[in-house]
Amino acid sequence: MSVRRLPLAARPLCASLLALVCAGSLAGCGGQSAGGVRGAPASPSAAPPAPAAATPALPSELPGLGPRTLAKIPTGTRQAVVVTGEGKDSPKSTVVVYERMSEGWRAGASWPAHNALRGWSDHHRMGDLRSPIGVFTLTDAGGKLADPGAKLPYDRSNGFTVGGTGFANEPLAGSFDYVVAINYNREAGTSPLDWTRPMGADRGGGIWLHVDHGGPTHGCVSVAQDRMAELLRTLDPARKPVVVMGDAASLKR
Repeated sequence: MSVRRLPLAARPLCASLLALVCAGSLAGCGGQSAGGVRGAPASPSAAPPAPAAATPALPSELPGLGPRTLAKIPTGTRQAVVVTGEGKDSPKSTVVVYERMSEGWRAGASWPAHNALRGWSDHHRMGDLRSPIGVFTLTDAGGKLADPGAKLPYDRSNGFTVGGTGFANEPLAGSFDYVVAINYNREAGTSPLDWTRPMGADRGGGIWLHVDHGGPTHGCVSVAQDRMAELLRTLDPARKPVVVMGDAASLKR
């Protein structure tokens, strides 16, 4: 086959056109050549993943409690119901259930609660309308309703029936559907209905955790009914539960 030679004068022009065509073709393919990608910025390196947030360390001591209060918590206690009053004379408080884990105290949810009409007392007496400040063991439960799955001994009885109205004119019916006896001036290991008073009747008694009726109590601590059912299913005698109760300033002593 014969090859047609271009006139010498046309050769430089043809070479220039070929160079332009090749340059255009390379640009249209991303500037790719044997040496890699030309004319495109280098891909930025991927940002390193953000470090995972550190899990907060659990406190080794129950929060909000001072040395005098902490010293009253029995050795071996692994559950604590902490009731923190808004003020020495306030009937409003907050309940948090803590579990002692190997790494420290783990807090549960915070529940609104009521305590006695006139607040708190270091020396509770019958009829003073104040809740006793202190650390008390929890060993016995009961109520008018069937046992919701309590781990503590549970006494179901119609003796937990209550009527009338409270300080805010609210009905008291159902307040004792679920109760946990607070071992203040009572005989541990008996029904909450037991009226034995080791320190004498004038020091009061019958101090319970019970169902909230929407107003202040005579001396007890009250939370919503579903929270009481949850508490009964949570408190475990093997974990030696206690209640730590008082106004915030007193608990910090």
